[in-house]
Amino acid sequence: MPKQATGLVLITLSLLNVFVTSAGLAVAKLTPERRLAPSPPSAAERVAVRTAVTRPPAGSGAPLPAAQALSRRIAPILTGSGTRIGAVVTDAATRRVLFAADADRPATPASTTKLVTSVAALDTLGPTHRITTRTVRGAGGGVVLVGGGDPTLTARPPRPSGQGDPGAGRPVHASLADLARRTAAALKAEGVRKVRVDHDVSAYQGPRTARGWKPNYLPDGEVAPVSALTIDEGRVAPGDPTESKRVADPPAAATKAFARMLTREGVQAEPGRAVTAPAGAAELGAVRSPTAAELVEHLMTRSDNDVAEAMARQVAIKLGRPGSFDEAARAVTEVLARLGVTGGVLVNDGSGLSTANRITPAALAVLVSVAASPERPHLRAAITGMPVAGFSGTLNAPRYTVPASRAGAGLVRAKTGTLAGVSTLAGIAHDADGRTLAFAFMAGDGTGPVDPGTLDRLAAAVASCGC
Repeated sequence: MPKQATGLVLITLSLLNVFVTSAGLAVAKLTPERRLAPSPPSAAERVAVRTAVTRPPAGSGAPLPAAQALSRRIAPILTGSGTRIGAVVTDAATRRVLFAADADRPATPASTTKLVTSVAALDTLGPTHRITTRTVRGAGGGVVLVGGGDPTLTARPPRPSGQGDPGAGRPVHASLADLARRTAAALKAEGVRKVRVDHDVSAYQGPRTARGWKPNYLPDGEVAPVSALTIDEGRVAPGDPTESKRVADPPAAATKAFARMLTREGVQAEPGRAVTAPAGAAELGAVRSPTAAELVEHLMTRSDNDVAEAMARQVAIKLGRPGSFDEAARAVTEVLARLGVTGGVLVNDGSGLSTANRITPAALAVLVSVAASPERPHLRAAITGMPVAGFSGTLNAPRYTVPASRAGAGLVRAKTGTLAGVSTLAGIAHDADGRTLAFAFMAGDGTGPVDPGTLDRLAAAVASCGC
């Protein structure tokens, strides 16, 4: 091979080596720390996705992109989409608006509502908060199973301590079997061998479905009827990804399962009825959920509707309000106002299933900046829980694997939202100069088709901007 050709080959290989190393660092920076993500996203192990550009270290010291240059990248995508899209891009550190189109127009947020819920929950509860499910002595010597609002409480066989659910990115859940063992031990120590198990779901009030929920949500298994006492998110066949059906009465199902477990532990038990536990009743046993940070990371990555509804109710309860849809919405709005988001948010649930929710792109972008702020480390899980483009959660491949959006792979981190005729995306991107930008794109009004790929192209345009 001629010397000139040999030199070109060596230069090319050197550049490729720099590219691979830099891209790997970019993805590593966006990947949640192990302490907040007990299992790494399995998608990254199965699908090879290459980032398209190298990145300097992210930070506020990098130059701001020129607004006009950014507009030249984004505007053609918007005008060519055939759909009205509300859009905003801001500097995450200063909140300076770099691009806006219908940014103050309220739109149906779908699951980007979960960003609202997550930020409010982390700010109110703190990242180490856990939800407790317990048993107490009831009237007449019985047992009352008291729900605290943990939908991840599981009746599945316990996993070894410290082990998450492989491939699912889930933390270790509280175990109903553990609660049964502790309760049985306490009862047998008192000489009790036969009991009736009642249940207390008074932590939550009001209807089990929200305003704006479609009639098909429960039958299709999009979410379970919201209750303070639920096991395995009310799933009929937990662990079977092909079965989405939910039980009609989560508290009754949980109580029956608990009674069976107590019987296996040597205390004959039969399920009873709904009651309110006596004030000051002696506790027999308790189990606690994963931390609020772990639950938020999970609900953001997997867009888990049940956990989102639980976290919204926990905000209301923490603020001394009833645990209902209406009061959760009021409580979340109150917390956002305290954080500086004083308008642009109207919610009826915590998950975003409600078609009556309305949020502006501008409000979502502010929330992203608030959560990403180094001055508020307790909100970090709302960012680390966002799926990584092309790698995890609801942004897993095939998204960000096509040429039009591949520039955003590994460099965009965002919460998705999808309802019939609605597609939304809100999150962060590190541009080509290393500046952290916040964005929100909201397409569709529920009446016609929308293409999530258009939003991916917009986010990729932001990430690839070195302007």
